Amino acid sequence: MMSRFFLQSGAVSVLVLVCLGMISGCASVPAEQAHPSDPLESFNRGSDRFNRDFDEAIGKPVAKGYRRVLPDPFDRGFTNFFENLTDVNSAANNLLQAKPKQAASDVGRFCVNTTIGLLGFFDVASDMGLQRYREDFGQTLGHWGYEESAYFVIPILGPSTVRDAAGRVVDLFINPLYFTQEGLRWSLLVVKLIDIRADLLETVEAVDEAALDRYVFVRESYLQKRRYDIFDGDPPLEDDLFDEFFDEDLNQTP
Repeated sequence: MMSRFFLQSGAVSVLVLVCLGMISGCASVPAEQAHPSDPLESFNRGSDRFNRDFDEAIGKPVAKGYRRVLPDPFDRGFTNFFENLTDVNSAANNLLQAKPKQAASDVGRFCVNTTIGLLGFFDVASDMGLQRYREDFGQTLGHWGYEESAYFVIPILGPSTVRDAAGRVVDLFINPLYFTQEGLRWSLLVVKLIDIRADLLETVEAVDEAALDRYVFVRESYLQKRRYDIFDGDPPLEDDLFDEFFDEDLNQTP
């Protein structure tokens, strides 16, 4: 029964669940040295090094080959196809966040792009003014109070948090890909990862060239982006910013 579960759950859920089990026993940075949002830094830096080595050996060459072989219209079409499927996840998570208007837009996008857009290869819905919201279960957990979570670098999959890693497992079971035939599901998951990596070729190269500490740059960028997403683009100012402002103001008062 357990082996059947692993075969059917897909690569992402297995990897995330294994890693969540591993981090409880991994060595961590001493508390006085740890970043507040990165108590697992020792594990994360090791995972990040593995990911970079894997990317140099396999990910980047495959992505470049994919980009070279596939004409731009087909590349964009595959990206649209996979994003169309994630609109199902977004609709479900908008409903879980009590946002019926956004959920209706996601459902409308999926229906339009799946039919008129030929299974999503053409993003007709955007041309019609239907907005894509890109909600996931990690954001749903954040919406209902789980706003802060430890940074967590998943092997192969990259930056995340403990909250978002658990959310990926839930999102996998919501995505229509999960309900396809097993062989087709695995093939599409691989193509999806390659397509994502191909779309990030220039971005990753720019980060590698510009960042003094690539790990820190990616961590801070990811955490800020997720906070922005959870609060729908309007995150509250953090308390320590207010404390710093008032401390400075008091010190300057005669």
